[in-house]
Amino acid sequence: MGEDGLDGRLVPAVRARDAEAVRDLLVRGADPDAVDTNGLPVLCVAVTAYDEQVAEALVEGGADPDRVLPDGTTPLGRAVDGGSPALFSAVLGKEPRLRLAEAAREQLLTSARSWYETGAAEELRRRTRAPGPAATVRVQDGEYDWVDQVTLGGLVVRAGHGAILTALEWAFRVLTPVDELIARAVEQPDEEHVDWSTVCWILTRRRSFETWSAVVAHRHAPDRAHRRFVADYLWTRGVLGTDPYYEKKESELLAAWAAEETDGEMLAKVLKAFTEHDGPDQEATGLRHADHPDPRVRREVPHALCADYLPRTPAARAALLTLIRDPDAEVQLRACTASMRDSALLPEITQALLLAKAPDADVRGAATVALAGSPDRTPAVADALAASLGEDNQLVRLEAAYGLALRDDPRTAEAIERVGPLGDGFEHDHRADELSRWKWRKDNPAGE
Repeated sequence: MGEDGLDGRLVPAVRARDAEAVRDLLVRGADPDAVDTNGLPVLCVAVTAYDEQVAEALVEGGADPDRVLPDGTTPLGRAVDGGSPALFSAVLGKEPRLRLAEAAREQLLTSARSWYETGAAEELRRRTRAPGPAATVRVQDGEYDWVDQVTLGGLVVRAGHGAILTALEWAFRVLTPVDELIARAVEQPDEEHVDWSTVCWILTRRRSFETWSAVVAHRHAPDRAHRRFVADYLWTRGVLGTDPYYEKKESELLAAWAAEETDGEMLAKVLKAFTEHDGPDQEATGLRHADHPDPRVRREVPHALCADYLPRTPAARAALLTLIRDPDAEVQLRACTASMRDSALLPEITQALLLAKAPDADVRGAATVALAGSPDRTPAVADALAASLGEDNQLVRLEAAYGLALRDDPRTAEAIERVGPLGDGFEHDHRADELSRWKWRKDNPAGE
């Protein structure tokens, strides 16, 4: 269509970063490969803006990520250069191993490897010949990860090329040695860096005993970062679920590791991974560390003592009672939340949560979440939830209103007003659904 048609409306929607409008226009017939006034495909406009949501909408709507531009680049190649793994994933498209010729695949791998090995700042300096240091800021990339964004000589890139290289290798089924991948991950400072998380995710996708053995062998590495990576890898596998053979081996490995680990931070990570695996040693391991001097370790213990598939023993209940009274607020909250369904502990849990309404806003918020879902229906809990309606954080107010609605408290109508408009993203939220159901029941009483 012409500039006055759907295509003409698609370009400003892309520039405005309005993914919903872009999807709507594509459904109605806009050309996903439309170009702007400079002749640049709208997919490249989204790539330049690091707008992964719009880029994803365009690719899903039929935009060609492999379209060769006058300068010889492609939208996918530009996404690789840009260094944002979230954007790259949005532009990669379906079946790249089958879609792309071998030469094109190798070119993308070479580009990603060159950026990674050279470093974003040095590559920008080579390209721009700009003097002086590069400006670097940490930015969020995608929903959960972060990456450095580097600016030099008027050019901006994100330094996530290690993650892009890892993802490309897997997409093209290049089985990079495990040791090389882990070395790539541990160059970064923590598990939230996209290079680390991407390596961890890809290794969980490589479902072979050889890969598994090569990863867990790093638990004995002298470098602490390697051991942290193994713990994160095993935690991820536990969350995703593994077959019974690996479940048993991983549970045994983590139980033995927890018994011999002396570093508090590392032990906490091992216990976190351990409690994601079903195993007979959960309670014994939890009891062994229930009085550990490091609160980071004690925060992981309640989950070991509250495994659903194990009966609650008197020893476990006694340890949980001690943790509910722990001087560390987060230990308290985790113990309260994990053991909430234990009727014998419920009075102590309620008391601890009511006392947790302290000056710390995060503690108050976590206590409100726990109280909202508590089976305790006493007036004291409802009053505490009503008091939380004065919190600045809308999510805390939502939790409080949700808890009042579950109790059919007469203050629920006022609570809903105090929550205010929720906006996008709450269409399937269980708390918002409960408030809607409560209002419907009040507007449609039985028998009327």
